[in-house]
Amino acid sequence: MKLRDFILRRLILAIPVVFGVMTMTWFLSYIIGNPVAMYINTNTPASAIPAIRRAHGFDEPLYVQYFLYLSGLFQGDWGVSTSTAFRPVTDIILMKLPATIELSMIAMIFAIGVGIPLGILSATRKDQKIDHVTRIFALAGVSMPIFWFALMMKHILYFRLAIAGLPHLPGGERYTFVRYMSFDYTTGFLLIDSLLFYGDFTLFIDALLHLAMPGFCLGYLTIAIITRMMRSSMLEVLREDYITLARSKGLAEKVVIYRHALRNAMIPTVTVIGLAFGSLITGAVLTETIFNWPGLGKWAVRAIFSSDLAAINGFTLLVAFIFVGANLVVDLVYGVLDPRIRFG
Repeated sequence: MKLRDFILRRLILAIPVVFGVMTMTWFLSYIIGNPVAMYINTNTPASAIPAIRRAHGFDEPLYVQYFLYLSGLFQGDWGVSTSTAFRPVTDIILMKLPATIELSMIAMIFAIGVGIPLGILSATRKDQKIDHVTRIFALAGVSMPIFWFALMMKHILYFRLAIAGLPHLPGGERYTFVRYMSFDYTTGFLLIDSLLFYGDFTLFIDALLHLAMPGFCLGYLTIAIITRMMRSSMLEVLREDYITLARSKGLAEKVVIYRHALRNAMIPTVTVIGLAFGSLITGAVLTETIFNWPGLGKWAVRAIFSSDLAAINGFTLLVAFIFVGANLVVDLVYGVLDPRIRFG
C-alpha cells in the first residue's frame, strides 16, 4: 500500500470516531438537563425562555435538534459560556488555547528530552545502579497524583525557596497573567509575546523559568511512562538477531544503539508520545488550577463549578478532537518508521 493510500485510509477511519464523539456529547448534554440552560442565567426572565427555545431549535423533534447541533458545530457555533459573560465558547477556546498548548509543549519537551534518554540509559545499563535509580524515578512518576505533586512543588520550590516568581514587565512593574492575556493584539503564547510584543529577552527568560515548574509537574507522569516504555522496548530490540549480527561485525556500541536499535525501539514509544499530548491537555486541568495558569484547564474547572454546560461540552469536544488527531498522527508516523505497517 502506498503511503498516500495509507494516509487516506486512516483519515477515513477517523471520521466515524469524530461523529461518534459529537453524538455522544450531544446525547449526554441532553439527558443531563434542560439544553436551554446553556443560554440563560438567573437574570433571564421567564418570558424570554420560549423565544430562546425557538431560536435554537429546542422545540423541534430530537432528530432535527441533532442535525442543528451538528450544523452549529461545523459552523463554529459551540454555544455561549454562561460563566464567562455569555461569550461564545469558540472565542474563549481560541483565547485560552495558546496558554494550554504552550504549557503542554513545555511539558512534552521535558517528557521527550528526559524520558527517552533515561529509557535508553536504563536499558543499556540493565540491573546496574543507574537502572535501579531510573526505575524508581519512573515508578514515582506513575504513582504520584499530579495534584499532590503540583502542591508539593509549589510549596517547596515557590513558598519555601522562592525559585519561581511571576515575570516582570519591562518597566519593572509586576506582571499578572490575567492582565497579560487580556491584550487582543498578542498571540497568547507567553514566550512568543515576550519577544515579539515586549521585545525583551530578559522577560523571555523570566517567562521560561516561570513555565518550568508547572511544565515539569505536568510532564512528570509522561516522563515516567516514556521512560518505562523506552526501556522495555529497547531491551526487547537489543535481544534481536540483527543486533547480535551488528555487534559481531565489530560496530561500536553507540552505532549499534543509536543507528540500529533506536529506530525500531521508538515505534511503540511514538504511540505513547502521541497519545500523551492529549493526556497533557486533560492533565492541565489540575496543573493550571494549582498554578493559576490562564488556560483551558482552569477555565474548565470554573465551568464545572458553575454548571456551564456549553463550556464543558466545548472542552470535552476539543480534548476528544486532540486525541483523535494525535492518534492519527501516530498512525502516520508508524507508516513512515516501519513501512511493513502500511502493508499489514
